[in-house]
Amino acid sequence: MGKQAITDRIELVYGSLDMLILRTLLWGPTHGHGIAKSIERMSEDTLKVEHGSLYPALQRLQQEGWIVGEWGVSKNKQRAKYYRLTARGRRQLLAETSRWERFVRAITGVLRPAE
Repeated sequence: MGKQAITDRIELVYGSLDMLILRTLLWGPTHGHGIAKSIERMSEDTLKVEHGSLYPALQRLQQEGWIVGEWGVSKNKQRAKYYRLTARGRRQLLAETSRWERFVRAITGVLRPAE
């Protein structure tokens, strides 16, 4: 990754990480590193998920009952905790996505007011 790509990264908006994790897990169980890499890849490396933010978010989502974690073995034979979305997590993802879309419409309305 070039120096320009690193400076083009955007900080995550408060509360958006939970939604991004839930969205990533919609495709199936994965471990923490895989979640971070998926978010980075899908955002074309614009969003960087730091482990210091990711793992507390995963703990919080587990406490809410939106995801569950189970130990397994990764492709490279390392022990890893795999997270999967629960039914409550799917409902939460729908609610958060709806809120996010309203937020984006509101911000867009301010940035591009009707003429």
